[in-house]
Amino acid sequence: MTRSLKVRSDCIKKVKLALRLNGFPSQKALAEDVGLALATVSNFLNGGSVDYLNFLEICRELGLDWKAIAELRVSPNPTQEEGVLPASTFYVERPPIESDCYQEILQPGALIRIKAPQQMGKTWLMEKLLEQVALQGYRTVSLSLKLADSRIHFTNLDKFLRWLCTNVSRQLGLTSQLDGYWEEKGLGSKVSCTTYFEEYLLEQADTPLVLCLDDVDLVFPYPEIYEDFFALLRSWHERAKSRKKLWTRLRLVVIHSTEVYIPLNLDQSPFNVGVPIELLEFSQQQVQDLAKQHGLDWDAAQVKQLMKMVEGYPYLVQQALTHLKTHQNTTIDELLSTAATESVIYGNHLRQRLLNLQQHP
Repeated sequence: MTRSLKVRSDCIKKVKLALRLNGFPSQKALAEDVGLALATVSNFLNGGSVDYLNFLEICRELGLDWKAIAELRVSPNPTQEEGVLPASTFYVERPPIESDCYQEILQPGALIRIKAPQQMGKTWLMEKLLEQVALQGYRTVSLSLKLADSRIHFTNLDKFLRWLCTNVSRQLGLTSQLDGYWEEKGLGSKVSCTTYFEEYLLEQADTPLVLCLDDVDLVFPYPEIYEDFFALLRSWHERAKSRKKLWTRLRLVVIHSTEVYIPLNLDQSPFNVGVPIELLEFSQQQVQDLAKQHGLDWDAAQVKQLMKMVEGYPYLVQQALTHLKTHQNTTIDELLSTAATESVIYGNHLRQRLLNLQQHP
């Protein structure tokens, strides 16, 4: 069945602003970067229907929370409840990572730490995990810190924690009740935030709440935030481990792209507890599996040809496969012959890497 999503009409201005804020000079530049047709990107930005996977890919590139902006459109299917998305069309498992994450998230008070460089598939893994636990009736919240305003939320702990609570409430379909629980001057922001989670968010249902926090490394440059925020996450995990009933419902997934070099008190850090997960590049077999999912009947030689250029880097592999599926008259030889130039699918990726090297020689 055809599955598609479109941006809600009230969010169209937001996604167009995200295009500029992420450094894309035009719709064409974004289309080239994600390896999609210009018409697909134009549909996305103007509220038209877009394939589910392509919708998620564009959101990832623009740092948008797809659940917060999407209006679901699902073709009629008598066997599927309307409004419920099936599992992602494209996904390559990296055993035993998925099974390890799934088994851990079922444990009371679980904490999973997923680490990998940018665009290595951390969000893919997170979405797959959330799909699985949702089938068990768990409540799920996925929140990227890219959605926070660094000039406002990353410079004031109280504003940051209120932003966190507001977004979690909204994703759970709950009305924000911050004013009834918040006492910054009396109890302090951390106690207020903890009380809000315990007495409001965790009380709402007997089912576990899985909270995935993506891009947490964005707060690393802000000691006025990260010191207290990470200590807070650690304290929640310890409450669960001490078998405090409500806190055993909370399951945390913390995702970051870089090594943790910031000075943290080991007794107050979430980065030395829980289960660490590190994502590696795709193997040759995994690339071949992904190509098959895209409808490309590749042999080992074609897989090696692509990997010679991009190795097993998931984002670059996915871009190439999506482009070849969309542009069926293009061969892999033609694609790779211009892959290292600015004018094709890897253009923005290369420009971003060049800028990063210029800023950090």
